[in-house]
Amino acid sequence: MSAPRDVLVVSPARPHQMEKLAQEYTLHRYDQSDDRSGLVASVADKIRLVMTTAGVGIPAGLIDQLPNLEVITSFGVGYDSIDIPACTARGIKVTNTPDVLNDDVADTAIMLMLATLRRLVVGDRWARSGNWSKNGAMPLTTTLHSKRVGIVGLGRIGKAIASRAEPFGVELGYFGRSQQGDVGYQYFNDLLALAEWADVLVVACPGGDATRNLIDMNVLTALGATGYVVNISRGSVIDEPALITALRDGIVGGAGLDVFHNEPHMNPAFAELDNVVIYPHHASGTVETRDAMGQLVVDNLIAFFAGKPLITPVN
Repeated sequence: MSAPRDVLVVSPARPHQMEKLAQEYTLHRYDQSDDRSGLVASVADKIRLVMTTAGVGIPAGLIDQLPNLEVITSFGVGYDSIDIPACTARGIKVTNTPDVLNDDVADTAIMLMLATLRRLVVGDRWARSGNWSKNGAMPLTTTLHSKRVGIVGLGRIGKAIASRAEPFGVELGYFGRSQQGDVGYQYFNDLLALAEWADVLVVACPGGDATRNLIDMNVLTALGATGYVVNISRGSVIDEPALITALRDGIVGGAGLDVFHNEPHMNPAFAELDNVVIYPHHASGTVETRDAMGQLVVDNLIAFFAGKPLITPVN
């Protein structure tokens, strides 16, 4: 008898991919169930693979209820919402979807950078409200050209951001665990030193406990009143109360934010600030990239049930 091909769907891939999977595998839709405890109890012994997303992760205690779980395949790059050490201790493999979203996320970082410095949202509102015709030109903004751009975390996405920023004539620096030999950007082994040097601080490091509140009031103060923050990593990396205070009090000049604490329930204080450009954690939110991410989740799933090596293992 062949091994069961049952999948517990905590959070799904794209609809058309789920339809195809349903033709080949038995999908147990935890995400759609009104009785999740009952569902898990009825299928626990069959489940060898769980499908989820980076934003949802794995509910507390669920792994312990699945004695035969072997793989968690996750839609997204980040895996801070999954307890990797606990999975590793049990021999459970975790996969994610790296690389396929690099370009769109890096594009979004540049978009937020330009929109924040050039006050795109304020300008749009200035024109729509009739202020342009009544009161003339909006106040002057600031250029990105010749600015110093400091990147916190020069991984795949950080490098993609840097390559897009270079044509704007910026000077690039970065902070990370170690200096990288394949780039010529200025390396800072001290985050405060990078913040003092930079005009724009782009946060592109992983989330999780190791980077929680990494960007705190000390860093924001070092960045200064003419400095800007762009975050496309995780909301947890920035001390949000400190950032809100810094934005309100002019400690920093502005921020372009794709990620927040307690998403999607963003702190409403951000919406009251004209020096913030808000994007609803949608950096990878194009049809093309989300399809590619979903396909990588599916391909990892297919590889597992075919007895082949996982394509993008985390642990």
